[in-house]
Parts: sequence; structure tokens; C-alpha cells
Amino acid sequence: MTALTSPSRTPARSSPAGPPPSGTRSRRGATRRRWFVAVVFALPALLLLGVLVVYPMLFSVGRSFFDATGTRFVGGDNYTEMFRDPATLKAIRNSTIWVVVAPTLLTGLGLILAVLTEKVRWATAFKLLLFLPMAVSFLAAGIIFRLAYEEDPDRGVLNAVAVGVHGTFQDTSSYPTARARDGQGLTKTGDGSFRTTDAARPGHTVNLPLVGVRPDELPAGAVPARGAAGAEPGPDELRGVVYLDFTPGGGGEQGTVDVKESGLPEMAVEAVRDGKVAARATTGADGSFRFAGLAAGSYELRLPAENFAPPYEGVSWLGPALVTPAVIGAYLWIWTGFAMVLIGAGLSALPRETLEAARMDGANEWQIFRRITVPLLAPVLTVVFVTLVINVMKVFDLVYIIAPGPVQEEATVLATQMWLVSFGGGQDQGLGSALGVLLLVLVVPAMLFNVRRFRRSQS
Repeated sequence: MTALTSPSRTPARSSPAGPPPSGTRSRRGATRRRWFVAVVFALPALLLLGVLVVYPMLFSVGRSFFDATGTRFVGGDNYTEMFRDPATLKAIRNSTIWVVVAPTLLTGLGLILAVLTEKVRWATAFKLLLFLPMAVSFLAAGIIFRLAYEEDPDRGVLNAVAVGVHGTFQDTSSYPTARARDGQGLTKTGDGSFRTTDAARPGHTVNLPLVGVRPDELPAGAVPARGAAGAEPGPDELRGVVYLDFTPGGGGEQGTVDVKESGLPEMAVEAVRDGKVAARATTGADGSFRFAGLAAGSYELRLPAENFAPPYEGVSWLGPALVTPAVIGAYLWIWTGFAMVLIGAGLSALPRETLEAARMDGANEWQIFRRITVPLLAPVLTVVFVTLVINVMKVFDLVYIIAPGPVQEEATVLATQMWLVSFGGGQDQGLGSALGVLLLVLVVPAMLFNVRRFRRSQS
């Protein structure tokens, strides 16, 4: 029987690795080319980022540990001094006001306008009109509002409106510059009124001369006072005339009502006895006044201070009390369109079937807005709010341009304080760098929050 022999099994030899397939080589080459192209295109941006952002940031951090000259290491002294300086504390307070007020108002205004523009016929034109201020630079906007906030009503449009509205509801004095002539029977009191130096009695006539009013500034309808000066009073009457003791062209006699001297109409006159007002009258076109039914005795005649009150000149928008709200108002004018457009974009993406279902269930527009629109827009509103917070932390141009020099410290924020300390007179780059680092520390958390939200929205 032939023996069956199994074929011998020899271990396979491992041959040396040969060159990769041509397809693999081509893929690797394409990958390298893509990386090379990406680096070539990104390199200018990275260089600019390093030169304009990274290097100044690192340099400022290092510079903040040195003194004003930059030669002596002081450690954390600049940071300690920063929180001891009253001006810096005021800048932190103002920056806090900005962060709380401006983004909140802008987000609210943007939401309201975005909802309303959906219901108007010319929505696109309205949005374009509101967005136009974004095309104006902060420098130009600051100059515009600096002029609008001028206290002189002839130059400042806001005060011109305020004066016009005030004059509609309250009469103003016609004689803010009037004054008594010395030695002619009138003296000025501490409250701004004028009183007679001699007592007056019923049955007499009292002439009250004033000066300081230009003839061309007299009220319309004023006539010469000569005719009223000679009127004979009754036994219980006290008559008189308030007139401008000035004769146009010269001449005349002081304290005497001359032919060409005009009466002062619409002026209040009071008869005072024992410190109490016994009677009150208003002068006519010729400046005459008359008190009737007076009891016997002596009276003091008084021209109240309301006759000489300075004219209402509006609001001191750029004074210490209102300068920060005034600058915030200019900021709102610029950025309201931005907030409206972003929120409007989010509003247009809302599911309409949800809104229609709510209307069919009987919900009114306010309920839909409060319970459906706002919750669905919460991510968009958050992004807009945080973006505006980052922006207001860095505001500089408007504050520096709008706030006048005397109140610059009242309106200063961290960015302006950093510039003032470093270059605007302080010449202390160490402390200024510390302020810059503080500003960076405050801005970075908001930036990281926004970046995380963007990443979550894309995932």
C-alpha cells in the first residue's frame, strides 16, 4: 500500500514592504498640498493677529508690572493703585451702568421694533431707516450728538424742542434783564423781587421806574406810560404805573414819566401789608395798575421775582448729572438698527404653525408675544445681548467726543480712563496697562460665552 504523505508545510516568508500604491501616494500628496495652501492663505491673517492682538496683549500684561517709566519692576502695585484711584472707581461705576442699561434697552427696543415691523406695510424701508445710523462712524455720531445736546436753544435741537414745549404750557418772563434805578424808590430783595422803599396809601399814585430793558425787547402792544401817570385814584384806590425809565434818543428826566417812555405791560404787582399780600394786579399795555377796595393804612408795593425770572433755556444734557445717560442715548441711536435686524432674522425663522395654533386656541397677541415669541427667541436675544455687552465694554469714541472737558471725568469709562492715564495727561503706561488688562479680563468671559453658544448652535 502506497503511503500517503502529506505535503510539507513551510512557513510563508514575509517579504519586505513594497512601495505604497499609487493611489495612497496621490492622496497624501493632495493632503499636503491642501495644508500648504491653507497655511499660505492663513499666514497673513495669523501674522496680523499676532502683531496687532497677541503681541500687544502680552506686552500690556508685562508692562503692567512696571512703573510709569517702564524701568522699575513694581509687581502688583499698579493693580492696587488702580482700585484706590477715585477716577478709576468712577470709570468702573460708569462702565457698570453702561453694561446694565445699554444692552438691556437695545435688546428690548430691537425686539419690539422687530415684532412691529412685521406688521407694517413698508417694513423694509422702515428697517433700512433704522439701520442707517450703523453706517455713521462713532466720530461723526459723536459730533452730531455733541451739537444736538448743546445747551443754547439756538444751536441744540433738543433744547430748542424743550424750550418750545415749555413755552407752550408755561408763560415766561418778559423782563429777565430789568432792574431798578438807584435812588428811585425801588430796592431789590434777596428773593429777586423789588419793593418800594416808601410806604404807599390809598388815594395816592406810585410810579415804579425800571431800566435794563432794550426798547426792541418790549412785549408787543406796549404803549407810552404818560397817559396812565396822571390818573386820579379814588379814596380806597391805589394806582400806579410800571414803566421803562429810558427815553429813546436821549433826554428825559430820571424818575419822571416822560412822553416817549413806554409802560411795561403784563407785569405782576402786589400790595403787601404786615408781610401778607393784600391785593394783586397785572399792568396794562401802558404799564398802569390799580388796587381797589383797600383798607386805610400804609402798604408796600412789590414786583414779584416771577417778573424777572431768566427764560427757560432747556436741560443741561451734558452736565454732570445727565452726561452718561446722554452718551448712552447716542449709542442707542446707532445700535438699535443692529439689534432689530438680528432679532428680526430670528423672528422670521420661527415656526408659523405654532403661532397660528395659538391664535386658533384664542390667545391674544400679547399672550403670543410673551409666552411663545420671546421664549422661542431666547437664544437670539442672548446672543444679541452678550454681543452688545462686549461692545459697550470697549466704548471710547462717543464718551471722549460728546462729554465736554469739565465733565469728562463724570462720564469716563474704563476705555477712556485707560487712554487718559496712559496718554491724555497721566503719562503712566504702567497703570494704563493694568487698566487694559482689567478690561481684557472683563471682556473675555463674555466672548467665551458667545463662542460656546455659536458652537452649540452649529452642532
